Amino acid sequence: MKHLDDRALAHVADYFRALSEPLRLKILNELRRGPRNVNQLTQMLACSQANVSKHLGVLSRFGLVARDAQGTAAYYRIADPAVYELCDLVCGRMANHLKSQADALHAFGTAPARPARSLSARPR
Repeated sequence: MKHLDDRALAHVADYFRALSEPLRLKILNELRRGPRNVNQLTQMLACSQANVSKHLGVLSRFGLVARDAQGTAAYYRIADPAVYELCDLVCGRMANHLKSQADALHAFGTAPARPARSLSARPR
């Protein structure tokens, strides 16, 4: 990043903004299991078709998902599997950070100790 000009950095920031919406992350998690159409995603995520379509449009614009026509339906799939590496890295860092905070609070006797939970983005 250190050699990018302001315009390039703006594009990088836009990419991260595309990943900053929880519903978009949920869509990416659902597509991890395989291609889905808008109706399937709408049912799985319990939200409106318009909302899912809007978020798919953003993910598509940044090259994270691709659209394939199959008959009268369009199926969306992951176009850039590296996004999962990025999300897993961020989730791992967040888990470590939250565990450190909880450990520090516990050391000062201000919060009960709790076992760290995995924040992995991978559904099982």
